[in-house]
Amino acid sequence: MKDIINVKIKFREPFRPFAPSVPLEHCEKYFDIQDAAKHYPARFMLYVTPVKKEQRSALPAITHADGTGRLQTVTKETNPRYHRLIEKFGEATGVPVILNTSYNLKGEPIVNTPQNAYSTFMNSGMDMLIMEHAVVEKKE
Repeated sequence: MKDIINVKIKFREPFRPFAPSVPLEHCEKYFDIQDAAKHYPARFMLYVTPVKKEQRSALPAITHADGTGRLQTVTKETNPRYHRLIEKFGEATGVPVILNTSYNLKGEPIVNTPQNAYSTFMNSGMDMLIMEHAVVEKKE
């Protein structure tokens, strides 16, 4: 997945890492961090944390070459929709961890309006864009 995103969306070097988003209650299963709830900065991707060795094969898209991940913990209280999305992904795959990256193309600022989002979508290799309740798909 990281290779697809680097080639189709980010247009950047393949070694550049991505961040994992994980519900707080699942964090310690996948990452080597004790008392995850006490680590408030982890909610903002301010920690680089070891991915547990036994979990690295389940998390190849977010595990850096050195075995770490730039962790983001997600709580129901602060971000219920994102939390539920990750939980649903976990139900479908068995792994409640998703790849997180900024929404922008190489050399562009981070998207901050619907117009920017659409323009970035159209100028990338993305197949689908979801904004709130709208779904936009590219057709061949």
